Amino acid sequence: MSLTLDYSGFKTLLLAAVLPPAPMLLLAAWGGWRLKRGRRWGGWMLGLALVLAWLSATEAAGELLSRARRPPPALSRTQVEALRGSQDGVVLVLGGGVHRHLPEYDAGAPRRHTAERLAYGVWLARRTGWPLAFSGGIGWTATELRQPEAEIVARVAAEDYGLPLRWSESRSRDTRENAANSLPMLMASGVKRVLLVTDDGHMPRAVRAFEGVAAPLGIAIVPAPVGLRDDALSSFDDWCPSVEGFARVRNIVYETLAWWAGR
Repeated sequence: MSLTLDYSGFKTLLLAAVLPPAPMLLLAAWGGWRLKRGRRWGGWMLGLALVLAWLSATEAAGELLSRARRPPPALSRTQVEALRGSQDGVVLVLGGGVHRHLPEYDAGAPRRHTAERLAYGVWLARRTGWPLAFSGGIGWTATELRQPEAEIVARVAAEDYGLPLRWSESRSRDTRENAANSLPMLMASGVKRVLLVTDDGHMPRAVRAFEGVAAPLGIAIVPAPVGLRDDALSSFDDWCPSVEGFARVRNIVYETLAWWAGR
């Protein structure tokens, strides 16, 4: 097996180095090295690394990071019900990754972020009466996936939810291409309003990309975030490491880096 470091491999390696827990591990190693040699601040650096490693796996840290990015608020039921009856809108779900193949299904399936977005998108579509659309191809870092996200999600939406996609965009590789590829297609079909469905961490970046393309096309973008929390700070469990907390912190750190990179 040969190992080639192309763009996708380089990006994967870079992300592994900057996302938790790698920075904390590096800081701990540096602090331990300084402490062993009797150099200043070694103990403090090691202690700080351990505290950060603990917090990076908690729901509380994820909630604080999310609030710092100020995602749009969740849509209320009143807002959703007010959209019913209009004929110029669409619920657009953005892809967040898929499994190429799961043995229990003997087929591809949405990853957690995509599954949560799709479930909420179906919920919105049924309550507004608006058609459902999806945008997602094969991401830049995908090395094994050969089937676009949109194809897998289209099957799940039709078979599992009984709600076939009206539109499906399968060429995009990132958020900017989600907007550039899907919005002209929707405009050509007479769409004037888009309920944009993605998770709270991704939403600020998605809104920036979509509003930049939508404004010249005369399409209004309505953020419909999923994954928001009412309170993830008051319980003792919120400050204890968990799989969910670690995943949320990593996702928000990734989204912050992607925002700065302009992707």
